[in-house]
Amino acid sequence: MVADGLQGTLRDLKARFGVGRGLAAPQIGAPIRLIYVEKDEPWFLANPEILDVGGHDFSVWDDCFSVPDLLCRVVRAHRLTVRYQDLQGKTHEVTVEKDMAELLQHEIDHLDGVLMLDRAIGLDPYCYREEWNKHHGADKRYGKKEARWAPKAVAT
Repeated sequence: MVADGLQGTLRDLKARFGVGRGLAAPQIGAPIRLIYVEKDEPWFLANPEILDVGGHDFSVWDDCFSVPDLLCRVVRAHRLTVRYQDLQGKTHEVTVEKDMAELLQHEIDHLDGVLMLDRAIGLDPYCYREEWNKHHGADKRYGKKEARWAPKAVAT
């Protein structure tokens, strides 16, 4: 089952790299609209649909298993309302904020074939993970707050 594959893959990646909050089915080669999010308990979102975005937009240094050596500056909405089905087919609507809103926007982008790199903003929107870790530490890989330093441009 794809759900088991998503859960197992994310847990493996977290064990190996120490990071990972969610994974979309296309990232493991499954052409279906399914997201697994690591929360207090497993959370699967089938066929998620964004109903509303709100609050202020904020910029974030995002990272992704699709390009594991880079972080990328993107803009996300502060609040998100999503309709989805659980694995039993029951429909739910949920409103999430802050980190969870950012994560769901990132994972829904994967379902739509959009990478964080496609949403890059600013003059120097990329930062190597190694450089990020030197300035912020490996335990703060998601860097939700504005950086106090300007990363060197990544050669493209």
